[in-house]
Amino acid sequence: MSTFDTTQIAPTGHIPTPDGCVSHSRLERVLKSGRFAVTAELNPPDSADPDDVFQAAQPLGEVADAINATDASGANCHMSSIGICALLTRAGYSPVYQISCRDRNRIAIQGDVLGAAALGVSNVLCLTGDGVGVGDQPGAKPVFDFDSLTLLRTIRTMRDEGKFLSGRKITRPPQLFLGAAENPCIPPYDWRPDRLAKKIEAGAEYIQTNYIYDVPLFEKFMSRIRDLGLDKRVYIIAGVGPLASARAARWMRNNVPGIHIPEAVIDRMERAQNPSEEGKKICIELIQQMSEIAGVSGVHIMAYRREHLVSEIILESGVLRGRSGSASGN
Repeated sequence: MSTFDTTQIAPTGHIPTPDGCVSHSRLERVLKSGRFAVTAELNPPDSADPDDVFQAAQPLGEVADAINATDASGANCHMSSIGICALLTRAGYSPVYQISCRDRNRIAIQGDVLGAAALGVSNVLCLTGDGVGVGDQPGAKPVFDFDSLTLLRTIRTMRDEGKFLSGRKITRPPQLFLGAAENPCIPPYDWRPDRLAKKIEAGAEYIQTNYIYDVPLFEKFMSRIRDLGLDKRVYIIAGVGPLASARAARWMRNNVPGIHIPEAVIDRMERAQNPSEEGKKICIELIQQMSEIAGVSGVHIMAYRREHLVSEIILESGVLRGRSGSASGN
């Protein structure tokens, strides 16, 4: 049983419901009201203790409109996304349920979607998922019954048509805000906006990107997004995160799929007297730059095992100036 006082975790703050909202999601309300959104990633514990989840969530909830519960990211096993979402919902947060196609077939996924919705989850992020070979259990059997596009179409069918893929009727459809991921800074660059368009057609209503450390490259991506009119059809939430050291940055670049960190950023970390503080400063600068790019609707903070920095980074960036309320309530 949890010993953490969950009644004191989530701050209060009411966001009116604009027209066109399909879920009870705070994130959807914030985005559709035109406010700059903040989401943050909770790194799941290797533990069955709910207090580990609540303690990691507390500094995120001070500033975030939704908290992502990762689903065995990097093909490494941790507490499940649906379990974390259940705990966060109980504590008053608005979680993002991440679904990776790597580990479950369509029968299990559709059942989990209904279960998550019944628990009060309102946000879903649809991912294909990293291959099992990059994780610490490479002997696991991958599933990949779906990819992210078919997963989006499936959940949209469940929500909007009230039926399973079999055609069988769902008594009460899940009311979910549908999201997908994108990686603007990894080649082939010209293909990325076209891929994003396909995700929008499949049902994506918001996009969270991978880490962005190359702003000029991201600006080119956003320029193409605007040229295609995609910024009018989906909310783009740009991914950022504080680097701990030059060594950590090089390791991420070399070992984590989909990570692009320019050498200039690593050199800056190398020269810093306090690399951790410099990494935080770089993250703040990135957020400020992202907030000025047309078509960017928010930022997604990924601070691996450094959740305590997220509130400081967001508050010091100034992107929430003039806003009231934070992550309380779905």
